[in-house]
Amino acid sequence: MFGALALGLGLSLLNVPALAHHSFEAEYDSKKPLQVQGAVTKVEWMNPHARFYVDVKDENGRVTNWNFELGSPNVLTRQGWRRDSLKAGDVVTVEAYLAKDGSNLANARRVTLADGRKVFAGSTAEGQ
Repeated sequence: MFGALALGLGLSLLNVPALAHHSFEAEYDSKKPLQVQGAVTKVEWMNPHARFYVDVKDENGRVTNWNFELGSPNVLTRQGWRRDSLKAGDVVTVEAYLAKDGSNLANARRVTLADGRKVFAGSTAEGQ
């Protein structure tokens, strides 16, 4: 009986890292929205989350590369995205939430593509 209980408890603990991975609030701050415009430098269309990188120029002309997390390719496809919706060189506007660690990482919420279409990024702040 004890062995079965220990096995069940051990197996249930395997899910903890998976739950932590999918917690928006663990990594991003829904009280710190960000909107930037810049040129796409790289796109990674893969599971569990697609991501893309954008060079953003500040008021002093300094360029910073931002890393934006998207939803999964499956979710993005259902939202109207295609693998080639973002390409290096495209100028896009991104609405996102900043990472809590202060890095140039953000969770994209909406992207205005180079053709003017606004698409949902497949990821939202919890509670919204």
